Amino acid sequence: MTYGSQQPQIDNNMTMSIVAIFLFWPLAIPAIINANKVNPLLQAGDYAGAQAAAAESKKWSKLALIIGPSLYLLCCICVIVLNVLGAGIGSTY
Repeated sequence: MTYGSQQPQIDNNMTMSIVAIFLFWPLAIPAIINANKVNPLLQAGDYAGAQAAAAESKKWSKLALIIGPSLYLLCCICVIVLNVLGAGIGSTY
């Protein structure tokens, strides 16, 4: 009885890509597109292509997970600073 060589499964990072779409969708879209490529490439036997697609998906997801909250925090800081400046200017009149 011979067993075919089993390639290890590759995580397609779909969960991280979907979470990323709520934080910064412009970068999450390429992450989801690449995550969707992983399983068909594995089924076709293109292990290297599946690894590359998974790596791209992970890269775009991480960028979205970093940039999205950073922009949100920057916006919150700007609103706070503008409110403080506005209150300071308003009190001088």
